[in-house]
Amino acid sequence: MNQPAEPATTVDVPEPERDVMEYDVVTVGAGPAGLAFAIRLKQLNPDISVCVIEKSSTIGAHILSGAVIEPGPLDALLPGWRDNPPPVCVPAGEDELWYLTKDGGRKFPIVPPGMRNHGNFIVSLGAMCAWLAPQAEALGVEIYPGFSAAQTLHAADGRVTGVRIGDMGIARDGSEKAGYTAGIDIHAKVTVLAEGARGHLTKRLVKRFELDADSDPQAYSIGIKELWQLPAGRVTPGKIVHSLGWPADNNTYGGSFLYHLENDQVALGYVSGLDYSDPEYRPWEAFQQWKNHPTVKPLLEGGTILSAGARAIVTGGWQSLPKVEMPGALLIGDTAGLLNVPKIKGTHQAIRSGMLAAEHLAAGDLAAEGYDAKLRESDAMRELRAVRNIKPGFKKGLWFGLANAALETALGGHTPWTLKVTPDWSSLDRLGGQAQPDRDYVKRDLAPRDRLAGVYFAATEHDEDQPVHLLVHDTEVCVTRCAEEYGNPCTRFCPAGVYEIVEDAQAAHGKRLQINAANCVHCKTCDIKDPYEIITWVTPEGGAGPNYQNL
Repeated sequence: MNQPAEPATTVDVPEPERDVMEYDVVTVGAGPAGLAFAIRLKQLNPDISVCVIEKSSTIGAHILSGAVIEPGPLDALLPGWRDNPPPVCVPAGEDELWYLTKDGGRKFPIVPPGMRNHGNFIVSLGAMCAWLAPQAEALGVEIYPGFSAAQTLHAADGRVTGVRIGDMGIARDGSEKAGYTAGIDIHAKVTVLAEGARGHLTKRLVKRFELDADSDPQAYSIGIKELWQLPAGRVTPGKIVHSLGWPADNNTYGGSFLYHLENDQVALGYVSGLDYSDPEYRPWEAFQQWKNHPTVKPLLEGGTILSAGARAIVTGGWQSLPKVEMPGALLIGDTAGLLNVPKIKGTHQAIRSGMLAAEHLAAGDLAAEGYDAKLRESDAMRELRAVRNIKPGFKKGLWFGLANAALETALGGHTPWTLKVTPDWSSLDRLGGQAQPDRDYVKRDLAPRDRLAGVYFAATEHDEDQPVHLLVHDTEVCVTRCAEEYGNPCTRFCPAGVYEIVEDAQAAHGKRLQINAANCVHCKTCDIKDPYEIITWVTPEGGAGPNYQNL
């Protein structure tokens, strides 16, 4: 069912009385950072009460990543994990890196050091989190899936004192439906934000506490992924293939991954940097183009899609790291921005930062103060500093970026400069302002053939009669300035067909923005890339959203 951009009417509802739960620590997000933090804290002090809340209906249902992991931090967290590995866990085998042209390509003779995966493991990060959760619970951690943190709670002096769970059973017009339940308040001495990339609570707290005053803006990519079942005999378990080049032009940061799993399955996807400048660029269509490339299509023909989805990836790196502590709260994992872009890996950094935060709190009587300095002195930050200039170098084009990456790698990041990171929303060229490449989006012979079919494989579910969780603060801009200056790029960068400009004789300009919020897969690209910064993604009712299977 299609939904207009804003509710036609709203109903004023008095503030309800709320139940309160008390914990020493509340963690928002049951991803690898949040679960590693909770496990490590309980290992260090079983008497500390720890609660983890997760907006997805089941643990792992909103988790999407490539994913190849470096096992070192997991070895430190759970030394015996290899005797009882996650359900999807394949030792890395051969690595390949390709440069693609429209009709062919060349394999690089040498794989860059950061992309060599000997000793690593291909996993489903969603399945891995579902595997970690019961191990946390066995230590006494309380985990509550299906509950989204709608806002942070604060003391009179501004200190974070916990979170409020979103109300359940609110109609789209704001009225209470049958079965309405007021969200509870969770009070805690420390709140740990492990929301992943572009966390909506983190976004507000960064602004409130000016955590980014001394850092560059954060930057992101969008990763779109599918899991395929292939005919027997095509898969080489452990094989890892990456590509760059086509379908991205030399001025657009983009590349693919293809990971061979067991049981005749492959995980594949395409990553597009959200600092692209072409207002006509379509990340989802670029992924489908790549799948139909002559080096990829023969592998997939005759196969079937099992699951699909999309997710923002944090890519700002060392210079974009905000301050990661504030009174009463900490940031860990991708919420802080710790992904190593050249390695295309963040899980080891997430686990590492979660463990470091737990060790800091356990040693300091649950005091958040001092964690920022400890993180900046850690291996996690040394790793990011060494590669800080590689991703920004690609702003000057593919070939400059590759040459710069080779230099930075050879010197171990000891160049005497640090390249700046600029916000993704500011990078779009206006229509007609710059000559744009002919994308020549090809016919898609492989499924899915359109974005709505892709949404089907994400198994996303939202109650049609709940408030729209994509807030457009000035819809007049959409049909006036944005239509003229950029041609409504939200209709192209969203991988799920959420945004449409539709004809409407009753509207002031003969057309209006329509938001199909039920399609949303929670990738948050709109919150990042909108050139006017007027779109805000907030959590829908707990349990809503995608239901990824082994992504």
